[in-house]
Amino acid sequence: MVMLVPLVRSVLMTLMALPILPPLVTPASAQSAYPNRPIRVVIQFAPGGSDVVARILCQKMGESLGQPFVIDNRPGAAGVIGANIVAKAAPDGYTTLFATASFAVTAAFARPLPYDTIRDFDSIGFIGSQPFLLVVHPSVPVPSVKEYIAQSKVKPLNFASAGGGGIGHLSQELFHYLVGVKATHVPYKGTGPMVTALLAGEVPSAFINISGAWPHARAGRLRALAVTSAKRAAFAPELPTLAENGVAGYESGTWYGLNAPRGTPATAINVLNREIAAALKTDTREKIAGLGVELAPSSPKEFTDYLRSEVAKWSKIIKIAGINEP
Repeated sequence: MVMLVPLVRSVLMTLMALPILPPLVTPASAQSAYPNRPIRVVIQFAPGGSDVVARILCQKMGESLGQPFVIDNRPGAAGVIGANIVAKAAPDGYTTLFATASFAVTAAFARPLPYDTIRDFDSIGFIGSQPFLLVVHPSVPVPSVKEYIAQSKVKPLNFASAGGGGIGHLSQELFHYLVGVKATHVPYKGTGPMVTALLAGEVPSAFINISGAWPHARAGRLRALAVTSAKRAAFAPELPTLAENGVAGYESGTWYGLNAPRGTPATAINVLNREIAAALKTDTREKIAGLGVELAPSSPKEFTDYLRSEVAKWSKIIKIAGINEP
C-alpha cells in the first residue's frame, strides 16, 4: 500500500499536465442549432396568389438551411384568420407569416382584430413589391394618364376592383384623392371576375396587378396607362409612373414580407433574414422578378417601419373615402 502512493501521485501529476480540451459536441447539443425541423409558412389566402412567390423563395431557403418550408394556406376574413394563427403560435421560429399588403390594410380599418398587427409580430424582413397598372378598356378614348385625369374631372370613369376594401380598391381611391376627383367603385368577387368584366368592356378602368395586366395590354386587349410604383418597373420599363404624369407622391401596389410571432428568438429572426437575402442572390431572383416583383430585401427594423407607414397611409385613405370594412 505504501508503495502505491508514489504511483498514484505520479498518475495524478501526469493527468494535471494534460491540456484542457473543449467538450465534444453531443448529439443533443448539435440538434439545438436552428433550424432542426420544418418551418411552417402561413399564407393568408388560397393557393394561386401570393403563395407563388412564397413557394419559389421558400424552396431555395429550405435547400440552403437543410429543412423544408411547409406552405400552409389559411384563407378567410380578408387574411385575418391566417395572421391570427401566427400571432397565437409558439414564438420558436418554426411558424412564420408570409405577409402581403393586405396585412397592413386590415389593420388600417377601424375595427377590432384578434391581434395587434405591430405589437404581436416580429418582422423578419421585406422581400419586394409588385405594382399595379392603371388600365382602361381599348374603347375608352383616353390614351394617357393626363387624358384620364381630364376625363375624370368632367365625367369620372367607373373603376373595378377585386373586392371592396382591398389593396386594389384603396390604390384607386389614393389616386382619386391626389388628383381631386371621385368615381363610382364597381367591386367584383376576385381578380378573375374583375379582369373578365374589364376585357368585356363591362367596366372601363381598373388598377390591376402588373403580372396579370401586362399580357393583356401587350396583346391589345387592355390599354396600360401607367405603373403605380415610385419608379418605372423593370417588368415593363416603357410604362411611365403616375408620378411622372403629374400625380406627385403616388406609390401603391402589393408587397411581400416575412413575419413571426412576437418573442421569436433573435437567432431565428437573423437566420431567416439572412436566408432571404441569400436566396435573392441566386436564380430565385430571376424567377420572382419574372412575376413583376421588384425585389428589395430589408432588415427586420426596416420592414417594421415600412409596415407602420403602410397602416398609417391606408388608414387616412379609408377615412377620406369613407370605405366600409372589407
